[in-house]
Amino acid sequence: MGLCIYPKDGNNTADLLRNADAAMYKAKDNGRNTISFYNKNMTQEAFDRVMLENDLRQAIQRQELFLVYQPQINLSTGRCIGAEVLLRWEHHKLGMISPARFIPIAEDSGLIQNIGEWVLQTACQQGRIWLDEGLDIGRLAINIAGPQLQRGNLVDMVEEILAQTGFPAEQLELEVTESYIMKQADQAIICLKELRQMGITLAIDDFGTGHSSLSYLTQLPIHKLKIDQSFVRDLPEDQQKMTITNTVIVMGKSLGLTVIAEGVETKQQAAFLHDRECHEVQGYLYSKPKPADDFKCYILNHMTTSV
Repeated sequence: MGLCIYPKDGNNTADLLRNADAAMYKAKDNGRNTISFYNKNMTQEAFDRVMLENDLRQAIQRQELFLVYQPQINLSTGRCIGAEVLLRWEHHKLGMISPARFIPIAEDSGLIQNIGEWVLQTACQQGRIWLDEGLDIGRLAINIAGPQLQRGNLVDMVEEILAQTGFPAEQLELEVTESYIMKQADQAIICLKELRQMGITLAIDDFGTGHSSLSYLTQLPIHKLKIDQSFVRDLPEDQQKMTITNTVIVMGKSLGLTVIAEGVETKQQAAFLHDRECHEVQGYLYSKPKPADDFKCYILNHMTTSV
């Protein structure tokens, strides 16, 4: 919720509503479920946000959006078993825009539907090219935004893109954020079941940061839990995060799920996860996200050698 105060923040209806709206966007940027009071700096921030939204509407046509691929590693064998597909935006004037900045704008404005479809289409096309070249790329993991899951046509869109591109469903992994699943759990379960029946691997992204119900977790037709990097970052020094990470690994294994940890940057973090028998990892220790050509070279270099 955004708040402004009469007459300090405006003495007419139009100014008060505009400034309250600016404060609301600030509240969303601060993590939602909070209140933000207006200040004059927010007027410029709100203007910048509107301009960025307008530019984002044209980003696909301008070919400013592109994908990068971060290798995912089997922790016991050291082999690359796939990659997470990540979206990047190089603005024609501002340069690289952080996903943390433009993804929330895309979700709030409804642009995430078209952008998400473009990401899936582009990644599956690229994956098909690699397969035709004889590359063992494993699975491509693609993030699905909450609004895509809630809209109701996700299954049809995925099915159509797989048919168009010829990319195998069994080599596609869809990651859905835990908090969005819990918002409409019953509807999400139906949608995820249909995707699983197609042969697609399903993962809960950022696990542990939301408020999931264990009863729902046992009902979800998922294959994988992804430990959020906020828990991995301070391993093995932070005792509380060690306990949470270990609990997620044990719980995932007991439910027959694969567990992957993201944001692994040090050998100490990798050793801790290895000792706890975490299945898979990704992070800068192994590789930064790579453009398509560089990821192809990475796969070629690791087809006969371990990481």
